[in-house]
Amino acid sequence: MATAQRSSGRTWSLLGETRRRPSPYEVVTARFHYHFRREPAPFELDPGAPLNRWYLKYREGSPFQVDDWEGFRDPDRLTYRDYVGRQHEREVYLDGVIDRLEAEAPFAGVTSVWPRVAGELLVPLRFPLHVLQMVGLYVGQMAPSSFITNAAHFQAADEMRRIQRLAYWTKLLADAFDPLYATTAHARTAWEDREEFQPLRQLLEELLVAYDWGEAFAALNLAVKPAVDAAVNTELARLAGANGDGLLAALLTDFGRDTQRSAAWSTDLVAYATGGSPELRDVLASWTERWAPRAADAVGPLEQLAAGASGGQPVALREAALAAQARLATA
Repeated sequence: MATAQRSSGRTWSLLGETRRRPSPYEVVTARFHYHFRREPAPFELDPGAPLNRWYLKYREGSPFQVDDWEGFRDPDRLTYRDYVGRQHEREVYLDGVIDRLEAEAPFAGVTSVWPRVAGELLVPLRFPLHVLQMVGLYVGQMAPSSFITNAAHFQAADEMRRIQRLAYWTKLLADAFDPLYATTAHARTAWEDREEFQPLRQLLEELLVAYDWGEAFAALNLAVKPAVDAAVNTELARLAGANGDGLLAALLTDFGRDTQRSAAWSTDLVAYATGGSPELRDVLASWTERWAPRAADAVGPLEQLAAGASGGQPVALREAALAAQARLATA
């Protein structure tokens, strides 16, 4: 009597030589970027089409390369469903904080100098934070593996979350003190014209044209974002709390959770790349040595705006930025 033979085939061929059952994260992420290193051109267009030439130059042509990017895993193993569920919990928490503080008059206990400093320093932050979102989306768009793309795009979604919550706080500030704070003209004028913002604005405009995907990743996640996040989510959160703005302090502190997740996947990606190709340490160092000091120097002048509400105590934005970058470098 014939007997059935057990198949020796793999359970999930896209994962290579393995017989284990793939996780849901791997099922919906593995090898979605069919166009990476695809001959003769990434996309089914004329090889000389601008889109093909762009990817070939700034992705396949990047010095930040390993043999197989598909081995990288986001340490949080986030799918879209996981991300939405996790952030929903954070949003419910923030909604509760806002509802409670609004019921108690959120600015009732602020210092007399805080509205002016907040209007000059915090309200214009929507512009630099939006740049971080845009560059995060670019890194995800250009990344050679969807395991990287997903992490970068979730990071960009975090930036939108931060922008939206700061916009809501801005409207509350305007309603309580000065309707001018809620106008785009007020924020834009400060961002474009105030001397203290210009180093950061120049840096971020240059970041927007860092087209090599590897440099964009290194500049954003290893240099600029750590500096901005340390200044905003940590130091300015402390300043807000010290001036009685508990709502803003709670918002900024909560955004620090997103910063931690960004740092985790960034350091894991560096470890994955350099573990198999140690020479990439020099490639990454060449970029971070260019971007990191400039990022710390760019947030430094904002200390002048914060000084008005510091009570005579130093607001160490630049030092916090350097410390955050150093932690990433040694992780």
